[in-house]
Amino acid sequence: MHAHSTRRWLAGLGVAGALVAASAIPAVAAPPPLPDRQAQEFALYGNNVTVAPGGPEKYVGLYGFAGEPLGTYTVTVDRGGVADFAVVRSAEGSVPCTEQGPVLTCKVDGDGEPEFGLIELAVQATDTAELGRKGELTFTVAAPGTGTETFRSTVTVGEGVDLAAGDDLSLRGAPGATVAARITLTNAGETTADGAVLLVAGSYAFTPAKRYENCEYAVDAFVQNIFACTFDGKVAPGETVAVDPSFGFAVPSDAWAPDQQPGVSIWLTKADWQEARDEVGLFGEVRAKGTGGTLRLTASRTAQSIPQTDTDFDNNAAGLLFEITGNQKADVVATGARVKGQVGTVVQTTVGYTNRGPAAVNTGGGEGLLALALVTVPVGTTAVKVPGDCFAADGSGEDGGDAGAAAYVCFLLDVIGKGRTAAFEFGLRIDKAGPLTGELVVITGNQTGERPDLDPANNTAAILVNPASGGGDNGPGEGGTAAPGGGQGGGLPVTGAPAGLIAGIGGLLLVAGAVGYLVARRRRTRFVA
Repeated sequence: MHAHSTRRWLAGLGVAGALVAASAIPAVAAPPPLPDRQAQEFALYGNNVTVAPGGPEKYVGLYGFAGEPLGTYTVTVDRGGVADFAVVRSAEGSVPCTEQGPVLTCKVDGDGEPEFGLIELAVQATDTAELGRKGELTFTVAAPGTGTETFRSTVTVGEGVDLAAGDDLSLRGAPGATVAARITLTNAGETTADGAVLLVAGSYAFTPAKRYENCEYAVDAFVQNIFACTFDGKVAPGETVAVDPSFGFAVPSDAWAPDQQPGVSIWLTKADWQEARDEVGLFGEVRAKGTGGTLRLTASRTAQSIPQTDTDFDNNAAGLLFEITGNQKADVVATGARVKGQVGTVVQTTVGYTNRGPAAVNTGGGEGLLALALVTVPVGTTAVKVPGDCFAADGSGEDGGDAGAAAYVCFLLDVIGKGRTAAFEFGLRIDKAGPLTGELVVITGNQTGERPDLDPANNTAAILVNPASGGGDNGPGEGGTAAPGGGQGGGLPVTGAPAGLIAGIGGLLLVAGAVGYLVARRRRTRFVA
């Protein structure tokens, strides 16, 4: 019934994991959310948890965002603030720790790389824990030559409930259609649920048809559509409720068709959502409330006094699948450049591609088109300024924007609608005189590999530096071709790595659309000493 297990994710929502697009490029990491309460020296962060008496253990992860390796370091954890109502231990697979009274001491020998996950703790309320009790875990990190920093995470005792999602939901509609979505919630436990939060995330097709006052919508997030709605009504044990019939999705008019786009809906208690809210890296740092009335589950409205936490996260999620019908595709056109300069100077050179539509690209579906730009630097020039969205095509280097490569693969994960241009600005240093030629090739495909757009003939354009009089130019839409060979550049063979890269990034968009690593990848992280 439920293909997605949210237990690990919700058990200790800390920071979204690194995203690996393909072996041809380095890992692409979603920037971690850093709430105002973070420490400054080491940029430490640890999540809060709510645990129920007699309920399952939850997990608190301590993360370090230091730019330099800490080397050998020690983490001490003072559990005294929660000792009366919770049991705290080193989680299985985490760094081993020694115990002395309420203090855990965990020593780690660094491997020369900056640490991300420092330690992870399992936290479980005692059977006799008093509802509403709160306490803090105090973490202290000390590294020789670096200093000491402290961070605190809060442990709260809440009332246990069991929220369960309905069956996976399949939707169907053409570009421009509005489709209702009957998402349901069942109280599968024996305690009345006092309110609930519905978290929805998905690809391009899952654009909210209406934006409600009790929902907050991510403005700048990796997932194209992600929002959370808070409900105040009570749900009795055994009761099933559904969102208001006005709730649904508006398929963008420029959606690729036919296509299948995934999503997910997850039910949370209010307390679990408050803990998770800042830790969901994909939710973005900016949220906007809707203005279109209140979305409701029930008519009753009460104020919650005791925090509640879910005791079974395996049944909280339901998959969403949107089948987009019709036939709508796109034509992506290469944009080259023609620049001039003296030997020794750096010339700004902007290349990329323009989407002629009618469909948008990079929308995250299984069939929708993804576009990459393969940029061959003109021989006789050196790329000294490289966009952060461009990676060395030979797989060398670890970051986007590394200078000095002979060719680059450039890509944007943003949706590129009709008429929009993906532009990449290079700074090319001219090292020799005479006409110098490179090229840009737009490679198109979907999650399974390369796939042509509507007109592959315009997917190549020349990059001309100090062209000879009468030399060809190619502005947007002209699709000029660089001369192969001749010592002046020529194209990089479009085989192997680019095809794998297309599939890798296509899969990444698909997974991101379904919030796959929000749900499935958020397992209990293993930190190896």
